[in-house]
Amino acid sequence: MTQNKTSIFRTHLPGFYKTLFFLALPIILQQLMQTFVNMLDTIMVGQLGTAEVAAVGLGNQIFFMLNMILFGTASGGSVFIAQFWGKKDIAGIQKVLGIMISFSSFVCILFFTGAFFIPDVLLSLYTKDTVVIAYGAKYLRYISVSYLFLAVSFPFGLSMRAVDHAMLPTVCSAIAIVLNIAFNYIFIFGFDFSLFKVEPMGVAGAAIGTIVARAAETLIMMTYANVRKFEILGPVKNFLNFDRKMILKYVSVALPVLLNESLWGLGITFENSIFAHTGTVAIAAFNITGTVSQLAWVFLIGVGNAAGIILGRKIGAGALEETKLYAYRFVWFVPCVAVFCGMLLFPFSAVLPHFFKVDDEVLYLAKIMLRELAFFYPFNSFCMYFIVGFCRAGGDTKFAAFHDLFWMWCIAIPSGAVAAFVFHASPLVIYPVLLSEGLFKCTVGILRLKSGKWLKDVTG
Repeated sequence: MTQNKTSIFRTHLPGFYKTLFFLALPIILQQLMQTFVNMLDTIMVGQLGTAEVAAVGLGNQIFFMLNMILFGTASGGSVFIAQFWGKKDIAGIQKVLGIMISFSSFVCILFFTGAFFIPDVLLSLYTKDTVVIAYGAKYLRYISVSYLFLAVSFPFGLSMRAVDHAMLPTVCSAIAIVLNIAFNYIFIFGFDFSLFKVEPMGVAGAAIGTIVARAAETLIMMTYANVRKFEILGPVKNFLNFDRKMILKYVSVALPVLLNESLWGLGITFENSIFAHTGTVAIAAFNITGTVSQLAWVFLIGVGNAAGIILGRKIGAGALEETKLYAYRFVWFVPCVAVFCGMLLFPFSAVLPHFFKVDDEVLYLAKIMLRELAFFYPFNSFCMYFIVGFCRAGGDTKFAAFHDLFWMWCIAIPSGAVAAFVFHASPLVIYPVLLSEGLFKCTVGILRLKSGKWLKDVTG
């Protein structure tokens, strides 16, 4: 066994880094752009005050839940798409994409309805601060319109990554950033130029800027793909040509992913609630920490998703032994990237006062929390590779979902709640307690990888 493992780690894989680079780079850039679009609201509203930052952060928790559900649906579908692409089965890809868009549309309409009509009720689940709820409800009611564009752009953009067109959603996200910056500035702070005048709209203006950006991103992406006649596009009937057997097969793989992402997102929401009930200063610091850390985390998202696509294609092509060699190479490569990304959090933490005009206590807490997070990055990155990378690529979604949720809901969240509400601990203690789940999941992930039970062809 030792000899086998040694050979696996030393085996030369021609083109490994080149393939990873050209696949991961567009994903990293797209994630960076998408993250920056969401960050702009927090950063620009951060010029208004602590209550506004807390309000937008909590308002974006609703979007975060929607994002997790959409990612679960699309990520489950991308397991099929990557393997179908390895087989060059375009009809299979179109059927899966049709299922993804149908479900995404239902979910986006549901979230839009709740956020538009009862935003104050949703926000009251996080905080009792009436000022924060008032600001947040105004932001949430406007931003809910942008959810409708995600019904198509989210599954379509994620599918583009698996079929060698990752640059399209990346370019579209870049355009969205430029538009978001411009319209955020106009609507948040107001604009007066000759006959064109816009009154300052504060948090509502941040939402309107994002709506414009999301709408343009969706329109450009779909129009360009149609003009260039990308392979996965075709007549509408091709996307609706799925049968009961296809749906059941999709559900068997995608449902655990959907439940995984939804309940994981709900867990993050509970963590936000813990900090929100600890105090406005604590939740503001937690939101700033999450916002800034996303800039570094996008590198790991790119590598992790690229790893899953590469492994999925290898499985679809029937190269199972080669898949194992690639899987083991990522075991040490992903945490090494995480060390570099964690180091980026230190300079980020030092420049917080230049981006957020909030209380000094908030800035201090956010700075230390970012440095605590850097320590956990190598463990968190392997956990992501465990869940999103080799388990999902191999269709081992039930096992991945169970362990992703078990350690969060049974260890991290109860421990964090006890630290906050029983011992009344500082946010600087609560935060690492919540992050501790990664240490447990790493052990389980390594054992699962070595067992080989994760490796399945779901399209056969």
